[in-house]
Amino acid sequence: MSLALSAYLALSSVAAPFAGPILRRRLARGKEEAGRLGERQGLAGLARPPGPLVWLHGASVGEAMTALPLAAALRAEPSRPTVLLTTGTVTSAARVSALAPAGVLHQYVPVDTAPAVRRFLRHWRPDVAIWIESEFWPRLMVEAARAGVPMFLMNARLSARSAASWARQPAMARQLIGLFRTIMPQDAETVGRLTALGADPARLDEPANLKMLIPPPEADAAAVMALRESLSGRPVWLAASTHPGEEAMVIAAHRALLARRPGLLTILAPRHPDRGEALAAEIHAAGLSVARRSDGAGPPEGGIWLADTLGEMGLWYRLAPVALVGGSLVAMGGHNPFEPAALGAAILHGPHTENFSPAYAALTAAGGARAVTDGAAMATALEHLIAADGAPTPAQAALTRAAAAVLEAGKPDIERYLNPLRAALAERRVR
Repeated sequence: MSLALSAYLALSSVAAPFAGPILRRRLARGKEEAGRLGERQGLAGLARPPGPLVWLHGASVGEAMTALPLAAALRAEPSRPTVLLTTGTVTSAARVSALAPAGVLHQYVPVDTAPAVRRFLRHWRPDVAIWIESEFWPRLMVEAARAGVPMFLMNARLSARSAASWARQPAMARQLIGLFRTIMPQDAETVGRLTALGADPARLDEPANLKMLIPPPEADAAAVMALRESLSGRPVWLAASTHPGEEAMVIAAHRALLARRPGLLTILAPRHPDRGEALAAEIHAAGLSVARRSDGAGPPEGGIWLADTLGEMGLWYRLAPVALVGGSLVAMGGHNPFEPAALGAAILHGPHTENFSPAYAALTAAGGARAVTDGAAMATALEHLIAADGAPTPAQAALTRAAAAVLEAGKPDIERYLNPLRAALAERRVR
């Protein structure tokens, strides 16, 4: 065992007394659930059902949504294994609770101390463990391996920054990566970075993106129809999952386009809805009318509708013929382009798309997305994509057709993920 990994495990053995105060501070900031703090200490909030149990772990909302199609497919297997999905954020817990199929249980991942991890593993006794994307907790991984749990890394993604960080501890990285029986990467860049860190090429599968199997977000059909009727004849577009620095560009685009598209409605859905009050003040300061969805307000005339709620992105994508996918105009790496592609919204994005670089490359090559750099570029693109009466233009239709084709062509077969898990579960039954 490397010195770095040994030192980490030694620290995690004595860190338990510090976990409680840290969790209480997080609770005060709204980052933990008061009634479920015990789960973070490895104290299960649910009984373990009898029979096989597959454990999936993802960091937050994105990873949890990626895991759900796999969880549903596992539940449909003849053995009907229980699926335990762990995440580390309050928002991800809420999304899993709302969307997970029957037989999929959610728990918060334990803090990475020896007592918490051991309590967690003793209670749940997983037959198989699946890590989604890239969040590594060394104590949790090592203890699971010591317990004989076969581990898989699925939809693996390793950014250049993370790879550089792990490269400073190459022996530790190699040992942790070596704990996985199979690694299923989502892109060729990750293959190269994992190989450089010492991953066994024989354990690396061909790249494919499990995110492409995530069903598009749902929306109440009656609400969609009613809003479409009320917005008939108005040009509408959506700025989705925006971050600080992007909203100013969205406001600038709205102001620039308003004279050419009277009645223009911009739906602004920030990535973090708790920023709603500050964003409303920013929009007011720009001299524009604003209505907040969280207050129950409807769309304003010629202004910005602030979609500062959770769980309604399916509604917004269905209302807007064009959507800016946020996190891409500032250096956040960009967000998921598959949702607007599935729901027929033409995709605009900024230059920062590293989180989904293969997807955006495919969309660009096929003419399924358009890059913009600032508010002025957004306004120009929107003028070509939305007519004055709100109808989509031929350019918008071409973008959406191309994006839908890219999405359909790129969807992986769920069987490629299930086959190694079936083999591992069969081994456990024999034992």
